Amino acid sequence: MIFDGVEWFLDHVFGAGMELLADLLGMRMLGYPYMQRAYLAAVCIAVIGPLVGTFLVHREMAMIGDTLAHTAFAGVAVGLFLNSALSLTLSPLLTAFVVAIVTALLVELLVEHAGAYSDTSLAIVLTGGFAVGSILITATDGGIAVGIDAYLFGSLATVSTENVSILVMMCLLVGSLVTLAYRPLLYVTFDATAARAARLNVRLYKRLMVVLTALVVVSAMQIMGVILVAAMLVVPVAAAAQVAHSFKQSILLAILAAEFAAIAGVTLSYVYGIAAGGSIVVAAIAVYAVALGFQGLSHRLPTIRRLRSQRPGQTRDGLEADGGERE
Repeated sequence: MIFDGVEWFLDHVFGAGMELLADLLGMRMLGYPYMQRAYLAAVCIAVIGPLVGTFLVHREMAMIGDTLAHTAFAGVAVGLFLNSALSLTLSPLLTAFVVAIVTALLVELLVEHAGAYSDTSLAIVLTGGFAVGSILITATDGGIAVGIDAYLFGSLATVSTENVSILVMMCLLVGSLVTLAYRPLLYVTFDATAARAARLNVRLYKRLMVVLTALVVVSAMQIMGVILVAAMLVVPVAAAAQVAHSFKQSILLAILAAEFAAIAGVTLSYVYGIAAGGSIVVAAIAVYAVALGFQGLSHRLPTIRRLRSQRPGQTRDGLEADGGERE
């Protein structure tokens, strides 16, 4: 039902708009159905990645995205292995979702109990997930290696209507959950102790965030690839942090930066025949470099520095937990 709705939207709304744009701009690639699917998928990734990544970065948990991406690779390998060994028809994305969600909950448990060694725990899970995936690939004499390449490196050509439908659903799901739980997630991100004092279920909201991260990672890896998918959780957020003056503004700017990178990356991928995931990440890093340069310039030029200093309560120390100005 949902797949049919997304297919109708692709054909009659998004597709029609892209074809009109193709005629106006003289860019034939915008009229190709597979490019339309790729653009819509990239736009969805650019929304859900920074939306979740902003909370992770400010919680100093940026590495969790990379960890879950590598365990999602193991989940894909499990699905392909079972299909090859037992002649099943499991969707590799389904097994990736299951493995990534279970791993996300395990990772949150490890972080809670590891304390100062949380980075070590994440590194162990990351390398372990990738190791399991590689073992399963070689266990079939490399027979599933071809099928897994698209998940490792991403591909425009393999983005199907089903993949786009999953991303649209994730946009709606992740966006709705973050909107509904925004205030508790914010308090847990900036001050878990105060959140407990306010009788918030800190453990529940932490687990919600890692599960959302797992959903984002698995949804995005078909176009981004396992190796690069975590970058969309971090790089646009890092770029936005250079110029944002509040937490909400940081989320909005991160999404805008990610949208620019996604559209530019998909376009460059088609024009030059290069990997879509790599193109998107390089474009995102370019945006980060520009934002970094702007921040450095703003501290050198007296006029810009004076205008920035006139904003009440603003310094570079951090963002208020209520989403207000820097304090």
